[in-house]
Amino acid sequence: MPQETQKTPLYDLHIELGGKMVPFAGYAMPVQYAMGIVREHQHTREAIGIFDVSHMGQMLVSGEGAAAALEALLPIDVAGLGINQQCYSVLTTESGGILDDLIVTRWSETEFFLVVNAATSAGDLEHLQKHLRGCDIRVLGQRALLAVQGPKACELIGELAPDTRALTFMNGVHTKLLDNDCYITRSGYTGEDGFEISVPASAVEAVTRALLDDPRTAMIGLGARDTLRLEAGLCLYGSDMDRDTSPIEAGLQWSIARSRRAGGDKAGGFLGAETIFAQMESGVSRKRVGFSVAGKVPVRAGADIIDEAGNIVGKATSGGFGPTLGASIGMAYVDRGYEKIDTELFALVRGKRVAISVAKTPFVPQRYYRG
Repeated sequence: MPQETQKTPLYDLHIELGGKMVPFAGYAMPVQYAMGIVREHQHTREAIGIFDVSHMGQMLVSGEGAAAALEALLPIDVAGLGINQQCYSVLTTESGGILDDLIVTRWSETEFFLVVNAATSAGDLEHLQKHLRGCDIRVLGQRALLAVQGPKACELIGELAPDTRALTFMNGVHTKLLDNDCYITRSGYTGEDGFEISVPASAVEAVTRALLDDPRTAMIGLGARDTLRLEAGLCLYGSDMDRDTSPIEAGLQWSIARSRRAGGDKAGGFLGAETIFAQMESGVSRKRVGFSVAGKVPVRAGADIIDEAGNIVGKATSGGFGPTLGASIGMAYVDRGYEKIDTELFALVRGKRVAISVAKTPFVPQRYYRG
């Protein structure tokens, strides 16, 4: 029996605002509003976009041995995180694949706040419960999550929660926002400066309405969230990486802390480490790359990538029109030897060749605030 589509606490507000609802990761989510995807994308680049990301999983892992236990699952220096410091990471599998990507934030010496992808949250919880013996794992099911993104986000959130002004990228603070206890981090998935706000589910509608009262803001749907993250060169789990993809193939070698690599102070010790180290040493047979399209024909996920002779050498995993660039862009996995920048290839779109070239990512410079 198919599982019933879930609703976030902002579902009624999305309907009221004219959101076009679509199923996404088991939830009914707005893909766009009346403004349309391109204008929503541009508004976020110019001012402030507000995104409902309450479908994401929020968890708290705690216990005296929590840091060491998490290091058995994540290839980062968990114990080295400062209080309120965040880190991007991946949950690896025994074979070196990626079970999920997530953000880990240290709340205290013994508490770690995890934000995981919606579609994988149940599997992630099961994985954590299986491996994190002696830790308390709590799903924060009574909390919602808002992303407030764009170059004017700091002005707005700084007015409402002054202690957020001092935050730099990938740091957070427990604070009050409109009299609600929130956890606010300076982070996001758009490539722009901005914040993610963990707020009680019972208060999120009132908070969102108050934010939307400001003329700098607009509600933004999944469509523009996708075009923004694509221009920023950020992976989408389930499309650009999965359990059959290693961090090295996905171009995420940077997410493996130096201390956890071969020869490091805390080398290995996480699932799939030997496979991943072998790939770091010898290379991989395929690699994730960005590509730009000659012309405006969009190259969507699933399109075969071929060379001049017609040999299939890869497959697109993400693609579409980049409003900031005014051009079609995408990401693909290509065979070894085809990953160099400016390599000319073709994508097969409805049986026709579309010229593409391997491009550097991010396509649009990221504007995170690092102080």
